[in-house]
Amino acid sequence: MKIALITAFPPSRHALNEYGFHIANQLRQESCIDLTVLGDYLQTPAEELPGFKVNRCWGFGKNGNLATLWRAIRKVKPEVAWFNLGFASFGDRPLSAMLGLVTPAAARLNGIHSHVTLHQLFETVNLEDAAVSSQRLYRAGGWLATHLLLSANSLSVLMPAYRRTLDDKYQRGQVSVRSHGIFAERPEPPDFTRRGNPVHRILAFGKWGTYKRLELLIEAFHRIATKFPNVELVIGGGDHPKTPGYVQSMGQRHASDRIRFLGYVPEDAIADLFRETSLAVMPYTSSAGSSGVAHLAAQYGVPVIASGIQDFRDLAEHERIAIRFFTPGDVDSLVEQMLLALNSPDDLKSMAWQNYAAGVAMSMPQVVREYIKSFRQQQRVKTLQLAAGLRRDGESRRSDSLARTVGERIQKWQDEDEIAASSA
Repeated sequence: MKIALITAFPPSRHALNEYGFHIANQLRQESCIDLTVLGDYLQTPAEELPGFKVNRCWGFGKNGNLATLWRAIRKVKPEVAWFNLGFASFGDRPLSAMLGLVTPAAARLNGIHSHVTLHQLFETVNLEDAAVSSQRLYRAGGWLATHLLLSANSLSVLMPAYRRTLDDKYQRGQVSVRSHGIFAERPEPPDFTRRGNPVHRILAFGKWGTYKRLELLIEAFHRIATKFPNVELVIGGGDHPKTPGYVQSMGQRHASDRIRFLGYVPEDAIADLFRETSLAVMPYTSSAGSSGVAHLAAQYGVPVIASGIQDFRDLAEHERIAIRFFTPGDVDSLVEQMLLALNSPDDLKSMAWQNYAAGVAMSMPQVVREYIKSFRQQQRVKTLQLAAGLRRDGESRRSDSLARTVGERIQKWQDEDEIAASSA
């Protein structure tokens, strides 16, 4: 099966580039998959990651993305065009964002099976937190963009509540719920000798400045540090694009020997960062989708404390991730939950093992193979529909051509099934 994966892709640092990398990394290891990554332009020249076929054919904020992407898709001639998207993947202005989001529907109209993995819904975004200036225009644009994405052949969301929202509000499209997944094939069990020995590391990780802010957490940490001396706060990640300079300003005011600001954390440094973390904290005021940080915590068996917003409660229930919740915006509640966790080694270990088990249950190979299985089923349904059409057409050149196409596809199924059976 030939797949074109449309995604931000490293060494790009645009949103969802890490997720796109891990999807691509798994796809290239799967039997019978011929993968081409259609990635975003790099702001500065850099070498491509080895082992991937990458065509840089679109860019964040570019109004010509629909045309350049479509030319690239036509050149690849994939059986599946798989889009890894958020609403702002193609730009932070209405025109560039909307033109890019037309592409999945355009692919379908031109006979290519298009699938969208959608990481958030605009309905769940707190517009004030997201610094949206024209909320009425944003809602109208979000409604239109959602309809465009539902015009793809199929669409996946990462939370059950998101499918309910789409079914209730839009009542169209083929929508499935998928696991976000962790980024490892075989996650390692937590090594507790690297945690709290003697210092407990509290980790906050993300792109900071809008709905992910640090003031509440830093205030809570100062209060905890007076009662729990062997603790440090580590803040990883840079600024949200809408709040340039935020992390630097927070670092200038609060950095110390007990509060460290790491800035951007490269992919190869993330593992050790989480392995040495006793507690991950997500002090967000709203959500923008299934949390990548929560899934990293699951991958490395790290307990989580998070704002008690509905998306996080749904995530804990849906994927069985152990999360302690505090009242959003309430520093006393956050301090209470952090102290309860830090003062209970048994609870920390229990939460760590629960999250590790949750991670094992949603490894990236499992997640990607479910997508591939779905793509193959949809292809086979389409082929059987063609076969049914042959009987209606009777004798004609067109039916002869369709018969050859159907025969070739059925033979391809048999070859794929034999390879899959031999590698199982």
